[in-house]
Amino acid sequence: MKLKYLSIASATAVALLSFSGAAQADGLCSNATLKGPFGFTGHGEILGLIGSDGTVHPYAASLILDDVALVTFDGKGHFSRTDFGVIGGLPKGGQLTFNPYQSGTYTVNSDCTGTMKVVYTAGGAVPAGVETDLNIVVTTDGTLIESVVYRAVTVSGESADGVAKCPPNCEQGVQESFEGKKVAVYGFR
Repeated sequence: MKLKYLSIASATAVALLSFSGAAQADGLCSNATLKGPFGFTGHGEILGLIGSDGTVHPYAASLILDDVALVTFDGKGHFSRTDFGVIGGLPKGGQLTFNPYQSGTYTVNSDCTGTMKVVYTAGGAVPAGVETDLNIVVTTDGTLIESVVYRAVTVSGESADGVAKCPPNCEQGVQESFEGKKVAVYGFR
């Protein structure tokens, strides 16, 4: 009798695991898929300012970006973020510690694609109004986020050729990607 119940319980567990993987593959992602802390790493280049002609006008030198961040999702479309980054070999904004003055919104579509918008707020070394917008893909049962920046906004700057100046042209040409992994707490995800 015990063996029969054990077999039924095992079959039920296998079926549930199968359905959970199939459900995500069939498009059951949502904002609730992302909840809790994720550790992100980012790398890329800041190339220049996008002019009114729609082309990138390079800075005197492109700037390499490396960044680490902790992003905490609420499962409802909002997140808080703290990061430390280096741009062109120098700490971002001259700040030697993590910058908690940023937050954002996100959307996860049913096919597990989506967007994130990071906005810096007043109080940190990076000026308020700096923004990074990303297209994301949520994978590995909601524990991995792959992303590419599609829009970056700064608050000041000028291209090497003097054609693009911020303001008014404050959108940057960038080539950046970020990867976020769910932070395991006490061995659980």
